[in-house]
Amino acid sequence: MRFKDVFSIIGPSMVGPSSSHTAGAVRLGRTARHVLGELPEQVEIIFYGSFATTHRGHGTDLAMIAGLLDYDTDDLRIREAFARAEEAGMKVRIRTAQKAGSIPIPQQ
Repeated sequence: MRFKDVFSIIGPSMVGPSSSHTAGAVRLGRTARHVLGELPEQVEIIFYGSFATTHRGHGTDLAMIAGLLDYDTDDLRIREAFARAEEAGMKVRIRTAQKAGSIPIPQQ
């Protein structure tokens, strides 16, 4: 396997506080944005498992919203994603849930 540079091995530049929790979330949000083809008017993001307890502290919530705003993993605006979403007119609802079988049980 050939690599262009060391970052091909390590991964992309990312904004923290926990870059491991933001890079994938930004990419998921961007994928959703590209599938939709435009900024969604409203979104509901539900975090399960470990993300249900760590999404705020690790910045996963900001990263998901930033991806929906079509930001890249190294965009410093990730930290302002909630405010930028509001400015853009996107309504955001974030909640957590636990799975019981295949039915999510809301936690908040």
